[in-house]
Amino acid sequence: MSEILVAGGGIGGLTAALCIARRGFPVRLFEQAPTFEEPGAGLQLSPNASRVMHDLALKAPLRSSVSQPEAIEIRHWRSGRVLAAYPLGKRVRERYGFPYYLVLRKDLVDCLANAAHDDAGIELQTNARVERVHQSRAHVAVSINRNRHVGSLLVGADGIHSAVRTALFGSETPWYSGDIAWRTLVSSENLPEAMLRPVVTIWWGPGKHFVHYHAGDSGLVNCVGVVPGLDDEQPSSWIERADHAEFQEDFARWHRDVRTLIDRTEPDGCRKWALFDRPPMPRWTDHRITLLGDACHAALPFMAQGAAMAMEDAAVLARCLAETTDVPTALSRYESLRLGRTALVQRRSRSHARIFHLSGVSAWMRNQTVRFILAHLFHSLFAYNALDPHDAP
Repeated sequence: MSEILVAGGGIGGLTAALCIARRGFPVRLFEQAPTFEEPGAGLQLSPNASRVMHDLALKAPLRSSVSQPEAIEIRHWRSGRVLAAYPLGKRVRERYGFPYYLVLRKDLVDCLANAAHDDAGIELQTNARVERVHQSRAHVAVSINRNRHVGSLLVGADGIHSAVRTALFGSETPWYSGDIAWRTLVSSENLPEAMLRPVVTIWWGPGKHFVHYHAGDSGLVNCVGVVPGLDDEQPSSWIERADHAEFQEDFARWHRDVRTLIDRTEPDGCRKWALFDRPPMPRWTDHRITLLGDACHAALPFMAQGAAMAMEDAAVLARCLAETTDVPTALSRYESLRLGRTALVQRRSRSHARIFHLSGVSAWMRNQTVRFILAHLFHSLFAYNALDPHDAP
């Protein structure tokens, strides 16, 4: 098999390049930005994702950047009462064989990019925007900066605004959820010790929710507050700077811990993100071209599985390519193994957007049942084995 082309140098694209190269295939990766980076702050890597990272021999390089939380806690927005808790830490490692990591997105991308740079089977090319795509029965070609590159197949891992997806299936505007997310990082030095427990804390309130956790070994606490956007108004920008006072006002009546986190945010460190996703696709492969990660199954962040789904995609795709020399057969197999699971995560993420923000009697009923639902939900996510997708639950 000749060179495999990957468009996109984010978490999904870099993981795909590494997984494919470890199977013995040459890879050329194109990233449109001048450097390898992704917008955002902290992220969560559950065992279904850390399994892939460990298989790529990245456990040691990650060690200095990650932390392992002891639990996930869901709390009442005003009283702070624990509505439900799910143990992580040792229990998750023993049950699933792999840890639950918290890490800064930048640190994860750096780890992946460094590994790809050191891999002799991977050629990295930055400032490389995909302009045109063409395929025949025997190969696929992309035009980048007026240069033509030919390979056996093309993987579009270029995000929610994917140029590869547009080339395959036409232009489609992502769906705006109606919510915006405040995102910021707070120095742990500015917080009381009691607020630095190794726990992912989710606060549920009427029409809003707030999440915070210590982001790896960075000395920073990642904070995300999701609130309704303006009615019937499509955001003009995906990410924008925002007024600290507005952030404070959105959560003014919430528990003192939430208010403390917001108050101790650097005023110029606040960002507002419009939350977009897309409906599940009926297919995302065409002959020698396929999609991966947000390019084909962008989801709202309410299950913390965006990075994990892209990593699973990468491992499954590499395995399918290793099982047959026929590229269209391999890509078709990859798609069939991933469509159902990723569509389910997309649908559940949308439903969680409603569930998190219930109020009144509906919220009371939710709170009575949530502890019984968590165990089943997390097991269905954590137990998945992307290294052997034929046996995955």
